[in-house]
Amino acid sequence: MNIVLSIILLLIGFYGLIKCSDIFVDAISSIATNFKMSKMMIALTVAAFGTCAPELAISFQSIGSGSGDIALANVLGSNVVNILLIIGLAACVTPIKVKNDVTKKELPILLVITTVFSLSIIAHYIGGTPDSFILDRYDGLLFIFFFGVFIFYIISVVKSKQGFFEYSKPKYKMLTSILLSIGCCIGIIIASDLVVDNAKVLAEALNVSTKIITMTVIVIGTSLPEMTMTVVAAKKGEFDIALGNIIGTNIFNIGIVLGLPLLIYGGFSSAHFNLIDVLAVHLAAMTLYFFARNDKVLSRLEGALMILMFIAYYTYVLLA
Repeated sequence: MNIVLSIILLLIGFYGLIKCSDIFVDAISSIATNFKMSKMMIALTVAAFGTCAPELAISFQSIGSGSGDIALANVLGSNVVNILLIIGLAACVTPIKVKNDVTKKELPILLVITTVFSLSIIAHYIGGTPDSFILDRYDGLLFIFFFGVFIFYIISVVKSKQGFFEYSKPKYKMLTSILLSIGCCIGIIIASDLVVDNAKVLAEALNVSTKIITMTVIVIGTSLPEMTMTVVAAKKGEFDIALGNIIGTNIFNIGIVLGLPLLIYGGFSSAHFNLIDVLAVHLAAMTLYFFARNDKVLSRLEGALMILMFIAYYTYVLLA
């Protein structure tokens, strides 16, 4: 009975996360359009922040309650899913054209931040005890610093007017957008509590690790906003939104979703992750960078290869 109730509450939590995130994206996009930002800039910042809001809420809730594995699995899993599964699916739907600036600026920034993240975990893993490693407040500060570099880049683009294009009418008026943003933030926090609490109950009831529950149920569930936005954008030919949303979300995941709770709460230890998990995140970012840089197009074949890589890694996660 407890399992059935937990599943129902988990589904309610997912619905709340996805619905509130969807409205939240529209609301903050309406605010951003008043500043006449380009689609790429909106995708890298506003849309990315909106779609990673569930992960942020879950990360704070999990680290604050002493379940750091959920926070780490959420970021690792989300970054792998966002690139290999979501962009892979979008590329299979329609080849994604990549602008020259994206391969020279946005994707290298993502690769650098992902590399710093991976090396930080590897350093702790090698220098820690055989059965665990610890991420601490200094790691959080490092992740936030590199996130600041990304924000500095965004500001420089906006100041140079490269991020401004023709004005489009916002979906909501300013006051409505602000009220909806606040209301959805509250809804996301409440829904994230339901997801985290019931994920832990399910893990205990099914006698599996929180890593497995998080990287399957939670990660796939909270990645639905990114998946919907990216695939639909690619199908409509809005390639800047499709790519910008994923690039921005993965940078937010490392810098804010993991970095900010680490800085505030001081860190956590984990015994459920190894070098293969970290390498999977880094390999995903490298694959996206080299596929995009190759001929400025993510082809259907490359999309299919990315999906196969995702299947291979998740097979390992489930069987390990």
